[in-house]
Amino acid sequence: MNLNNKYMGKKSLLILILGACLLSALPSLGAVAQAEGFSTWAIVMGLFGGLAVFLFGMEQMTDGLKAVAGEGMSSLLAKLTKNRFMAALTGAITTAVIQSSSITTVLVVGFITAGLMTLQQAIGIILGANVGTTITAQIIAFNVTQYALLLIAIGFAMNFIAKNEKIRLYGVIIMGLGMVFFGMGIMSDATNPLRTYEPFIALMRDMGNPLLGITVAALFTALVQSSSATTGITIVLASQGFITLDAGIALILGANVGTCVTAVLAAIGKPTAAKQAAAAHLIFNILGVLIWLPFIGYLADIVRDISPVYANLSGTARLGAETPRQIANAHTIFNIANTFIFIGFTTYLANFIQRVLPEEPEKLPEYATPKYLEKELLETPALALDRIRLEAVRLGGFIEGLTNMARPAVLSGTKEDLEKLVSRELELRMLHDSITDYARKLYSMEMTDSETKRLEALGTIVSNLQHIGETISVNMVSIGKERIDRGFKISEETLNKFMPYSS
Repeated sequence: MNLNNKYMGKKSLLILILGACLLSALPSLGAVAQAEGFSTWAIVMGLFGGLAVFLFGMEQMTDGLKAVAGEGMSSLLAKLTKNRFMAALTGAITTAVIQSSSITTVLVVGFITAGLMTLQQAIGIILGANVGTTITAQIIAFNVTQYALLLIAIGFAMNFIAKNEKIRLYGVIIMGLGMVFFGMGIMSDATNPLRTYEPFIALMRDMGNPLLGITVAALFTALVQSSSATTGITIVLASQGFITLDAGIALILGANVGTCVTAVLAAIGKPTAAKQAAAAHLIFNILGVLIWLPFIGYLADIVRDISPVYANLSGTARLGAETPRQIANAHTIFNIANTFIFIGFTTYLANFIQRVLPEEPEKLPEYATPKYLEKELLETPALALDRIRLEAVRLGGFIEGLTNMARPAVLSGTKEDLEKLVSRELELRMLHDSITDYARKLYSMEMTDSETKRLEALGTIVSNLQHIGETISVNMVSIGKERIDRGFKISEETLNKFMPYSS
């Protein structure tokens, strides 16, 4: 399936209509709020509707970034050196580009499974991935909601009018960014009436208790499976002057803990390498929060010193102007500092995790079990195609081994040798079916023309390899069985003549 105007499709039009309706309704909601103090339904609708637009925009922007940069991500990680600092830098860059630490973690797990990377190197990348995710907070801290609809319009036009595929992808990114700011604007306007609601103000004041703030943010992030959602709401509340910098830092720290749930859930039922990577992510984030918990006040002082100051404002207005950027900066400093703190202990952490979660023996036969086909990568075709290539190379190696087994088994082996040959081919057929099924799922995704052609070429290669295996198990095995049934014995001289064709 080629990338075309369906990339945004009906969902995009629906979300645009929904957003327009919500935006047009805001003046009337404001009137209700003035007449009745505030309307609970209006606030709830605006908050959750705005959050939906925000998350959809993040998804669209991330999808566009992955499509643009997808082909380079895998090679970037593959060229990783054993230098732990380089590993952290690579993880940060990769995650910042694709805006998805989950994709980075999946890539890391694949490299560990393939033996191309150690757990120690993977931990370095995971540390860097946490730094890369702070770009989200930095982006949404910009108070540019007034330009949201302009960004959406520009992105929409680029995606639906342009014929060049790259331009359409950039249109998707710009449109997604506009929807992020649009959603924030909706949430901000919806919560504005709460400025005078004392119970809510008291609740936000309680968020100044670090333990409460961290717990609430961790639970919310775990529930919605998105630290971006928690970050967005935190910055919206800060822009309204509802929360202090200390409370915002506590909420961001809680989001860092809650986001680990995504990695933990993704590791369930996966190979040990996936569980070890998820454990590293969880341990790192929890320890990082525990280290900084007593120093939230000091962190707040640091970011106040380095963040923009609006001395011409006062009270809630000044708090709303300064706090969003301060929270974003605190998020970045927290993760960078933790990376430098833990980077020297990656070896010890890797050894500890490997003792707690040792490698488990494979339950399925080696030749039947795919090692590289991660379903999480199907949403990023460039990466999924690389996994199919790796699995095809692995299948080719097995087929070569099958060919080497076939010569002695057919020419001079026993019936047991021939049965082993058939059994091995059946396992390889299972591996072929797994690759084919994965490719079929990928084919239903949105792909570029070059990606579609590459998938078709890989499919041809895998089919040809399987055809070789079937030829061996059907034709050559039948020849071997006929030899045994007839009691025919091939002379040593004849066997030697076959030798040049068996290597």
